[in-house]
Amino acid sequence: MPDTTGMLCHGEPYFVALPDHDGGLAVARRLGTPHTRILRHASGRPWLVGNWSDEQVKVAQAGPARMAVIGSCAIDPAELQRRVARLRDVAELDTFAASLGGSFHLAATADGRLRVQGSASGLRLVHHTEVDGIQVCADRADVLAALTGAAVDEQQVAVRLLWPAPHPLLDTPLWRGVRAVPAGSCLQVERDGRTARTRRWWAAPEPNRSLTDGAPLVREALADAVRARTDAGGVISADLSGGLDSTSLCFLAATGDAEVLASTWPGLDPADDDLVWARRAAARLPGVTHLVWPAEESPLVYGQLLEIDDPLDEPTIGVLDRARALSHLPRLAAAGSRLHLTGIGGDHVAWCSEAYYHRLLRRSPLAAIRQLRGFRALFNWPLGPLLTALADGRPYRRWLADAADDLRQPRAEPVVGTLGWNDPPRLFPWVTEHAAELVRDALRTAAESAEPLSDDRGMHADLEQILSTTRIVRQWEQMSHRIGLPMASPFFDDRVIGACLSVRPQERVTPWRYKPLLVEAMRGIVPDECLARTSKAQAALDAARGLREHRADLIAMWQDSRLADLGLVDRQQLVELTERPDDPRLRQAVLYSTIGCEVWLRGIDTNRTGTRGVPEGSFDDVSAAAP
Repeated sequence: MPDTTGMLCHGEPYFVALPDHDGGLAVARRLGTPHTRILRHASGRPWLVGNWSDEQVKVAQAGPARMAVIGSCAIDPAELQRRVARLRDVAELDTFAASLGGSFHLAATADGRLRVQGSASGLRLVHHTEVDGIQVCADRADVLAALTGAAVDEQQVAVRLLWPAPHPLLDTPLWRGVRAVPAGSCLQVERDGRTARTRRWWAAPEPNRSLTDGAPLVREALADAVRARTDAGGVISADLSGGLDSTSLCFLAATGDAEVLASTWPGLDPADDDLVWARRAAARLPGVTHLVWPAEESPLVYGQLLEIDDPLDEPTIGVLDRARALSHLPRLAAAGSRLHLTGIGGDHVAWCSEAYYHRLLRRSPLAAIRQLRGFRALFNWPLGPLLTALADGRPYRRWLADAADDLRQPRAEPVVGTLGWNDPPRLFPWVTEHAAELVRDALRTAAESAEPLSDDRGMHADLEQILSTTRIVRQWEQMSHRIGLPMASPFFDDRVIGACLSVRPQERVTPWRYKPLLVEAMRGIVPDECLARTSKAQAALDAARGLREHRADLIAMWQDSRLADLGLVDRQQLVELTERPDDPRLRQAVLYSTIGCEVWLRGIDTNRTGTRGVPEGSFDDVSAAAP
């Protein structure tokens, strides 16, 4: 397996949280570089160690208690100070954490105990492992792997070849001995520094609000999310595709304290009407500068794959669109932007899964049947698979266990996944039988104890889509920091997610209206003419052209495949498929998971000779930022 030694320091922001224990001193020394920052426990021992800017961290202390908010959060420093002054037990912070707007990690220490949590969205993850006899937490799994010298787990690489990889498989990190804290849970380390337990601090709301009652809450949460990014003033940029999601963010950002640059990439498809809608919105934003990039300069999907050297702590299909998603960031940074907002997440929270109708059919059959007829006409669902999906009452563990036996079956009709727990996972023909056995074992093991994210398969599907998408966005955010212009996606703030999920599903998703919740939430903020859009560009032409233009790079990647070297894929099958870019199979996302894993493994090889920690004797030279 690839050597992970030397991946510890890579220049991107990260933090490590240490318990108030003597063992933390040695760990901090191993993390030391000339740019490392340290926040300390009241004892003087290291508490938070890593690389961050002052803008990314808000810290308060009172006696032995400490609290840090790491990321984007609009909390007033005085409010943070008042809360830490009352802090006696870190277990008391659940309600406080859930009340905060933004997207952030929260770390706290009191009475000798340590608490670290990420976000319910999964955009801010927490990992932990044992180092020198103490529990060490970090926001990046690769940092912990470098501290312990952990090897990559071949089985977990094989699992990431699944399409899709169902819950809870993605909760297991790629590095042996490193464990993940599930999204919506916190890690608490006891006074001995060795005992750690996870505990839920967030739960999805009951979806019982009407659209009328829920829309104002979504408006308030989304406005607060954008305000958390604009309050610092200066210049920010934002995507303006012309779609409802990015348009809503631009209008909200325009009411804040920052100057706004709106950025539009026109599509290559003549049927793509994004630019028309973007210009319509920009015309109603007089204080916003609208930047339209030449369509012919837009990078294509599959572009620059051989050049990617971002150090990432897990594979992501986001690498396929990396060039396209991030290429405008240097230009926006040069124009003065300090932060870039994306509309990613609107599809996942303002809309919702049709799988809710599986339960609604049993509770309100007449209303559900009417809606399902509309969906069938809209999406051209075949009747047989539709009825089969609605009749499928398997509990989640049974569904997961059955999936292990069906990995080589043809892909199911889309309606089966739409109305089920998820799309049944599949392995593609080029995945070897050795890899398939590893995946089957992982699925069967998970099926022994796995719990769905919700008993309602609609809520489960919504949460799983949010969690799987934020894993991609999380990696894009890490890449954007390296480029020099951080990204943020306000729709994935926890309070926005909670507000959206609290609305009745039959009012959030309907065949008769497009994103009714977001439309009603933004009414009076976004002009009605912009809220009237019901189309969405698909960029299929861009992807097909990208595959043709970049197939030589793909073939070169397969010929030197790290996955093939591990015995997980058949190199020749991949080469032969890529040589035929018009193969009908390639109209689907069949290569995405394989490319994500391959680029990640190549990135490990590229970065394994990176900077190591400085010698122990240099610890006193580490720069310290006191709270």
